[in-house]
Amino acid sequence: MSYQVFARKYRPRTFTDVLGQDHVISTLRNAINRNRLAHAWLFVGPRGTGKTTTARILAKALNCPGGPNAEFDPDDPICVEIGEGTSLDVIEIDGASNNSVDNIRDIRENVQFTPSQGKFKIYYIDEVHMLSNAAFNALLKTLEEPPEHVKFIFATTEPNKILPTIISRCQRFDLRPIPTSTIAKHLQFIATDEGVKLDDPAAWAIAKGADGGMRDAQSMLDQLVAFCGDEITEKNVLEIFGFTSRETVANLATHIVGKDSPSALGLIHSEANNGKELSQLLGELIGCLRALLVTRIDSAASNEGFPAELWDPLVLLSKDIQTDRILALIDVLAESEGKMKWAANKRLHMEIGTIKAIQSLNDARISDVIKALAGSGPINQQTPSNPEIPSTTSDSPTPSASGSAPSPEAPSPNTPKPETPKPETTSSSAPKPEPSHKKGLDALIDDAPEEPAVSESLPIPNPEPDTKEPEPKTETNSSDDSFYEDPLIQKALDVFKGTLKK
Repeated sequence: MSYQVFARKYRPRTFTDVLGQDHVISTLRNAINRNRLAHAWLFVGPRGTGKTTTARILAKALNCPGGPNAEFDPDDPICVEIGEGTSLDVIEIDGASNNSVDNIRDIRENVQFTPSQGKFKIYYIDEVHMLSNAAFNALLKTLEEPPEHVKFIFATTEPNKILPTIISRCQRFDLRPIPTSTIAKHLQFIATDEGVKLDDPAAWAIAKGADGGMRDAQSMLDQLVAFCGDEITEKNVLEIFGFTSRETVANLATHIVGKDSPSALGLIHSEANNGKELSQLLGELIGCLRALLVTRIDSAASNEGFPAELWDPLVLLSKDIQTDRILALIDVLAESEGKMKWAANKRLHMEIGTIKAIQSLNDARISDVIKALAGSGPINQQTPSNPEIPSTTSDSPTPSASGSAPSPEAPSPNTPKPETPKPETTSSSAPKPEPSHKKGLDALIDDAPEEPAVSESLPIPNPEPDTKEPEPKTETNSSDDSFYEDPLIQKALDVFKGTLKK
């Protein structure tokens, strides 16, 4: 038998073999066992997550002898034919090359024929989003009401390109990226079965580089076996695929958290000269800081595969850094990552992002200002007891006129109007202050006769003007300089110039 690559040799054959898609497998199992079979399924997910594999396993379960049966024998001849793609009852169609109306017309004509061996005739269309709108529309009626012996299975990586009318006629299943730990564990299983010694850091590096795709991880392992032979180390993985080691990522994160710009830039320079992919390094750095943030919230969270000798010093160094600072680091680096995607000079954006991230640790924030102000609160609260404060803060005749008032007011220049027409307060009411402000009261009383502007402009025939209603209107004739010198009053006078009546 000719050589088979790992991606084909170790492809799952039953529902039990599918990894990382428990939510999909459980639903399909239950549907088969309870005889609640839909007429069309749509599998959505990134590359290498098992869309085609799951579709073939579902086809085996539907057409196996005595089926539908979720617990079928994968070695049965019918199941073997389906797995190899040679079954007459399971037609696999490439949507990229069969996307015209004519191709769909052929399907509509052939669905009337009954299956030759199995119970169902199954049409599997991969990359279904490549069909034209006309082809989709031609398929609508058949897809909605197919013959009882016909089932449709679709797979796509871009569901947004599929017509909503098509999606609404299918049961949609979203296959998720496979966790890194699951991929690393499966790679160890394959290596053991093949008689290859695979280090745990090497398995983790491969799984991390696969980015949630099992097929990509298996292909990389296959390539490493051809390069290294029977023993694979992390150094081999980094050398072949240009990945960044855990140590490098941890050191870079340590330099940034420690505000050591020269060391951080030197490390980036070294990685660039060694031909490392800086975009991958930045992504790993963001993942490290994210793990640092999550660990602070949940100590039991994963540390992204960093060994204890690298992780513990980083956690200890970042202990005194506030959570919002770490969030700022991630935001700055994520912005640089977006710019690096299409930039010709990726190193430049990497360095700029690193410098900005370190500077963000020293930036003053609103929270810091609030805390500083809150800390000086008791000092500010003591300032009203100073006898000099009331006299210096009075910008209008209000303080002098209300010198005998019980409450210490420091009115803004915008609101002197309601308080100026109280000449009675300059008379006999002076000896009635609140005891809490005795310290500055004497000075206010002494100064009161020295500001006669309001009293001169107001005729006071008797000592009880407050009982007369016309008195407040006289405040418009006040010639107090501080009142009219106020910027807001001047602005108002300029706006309404010529319209005001004195």
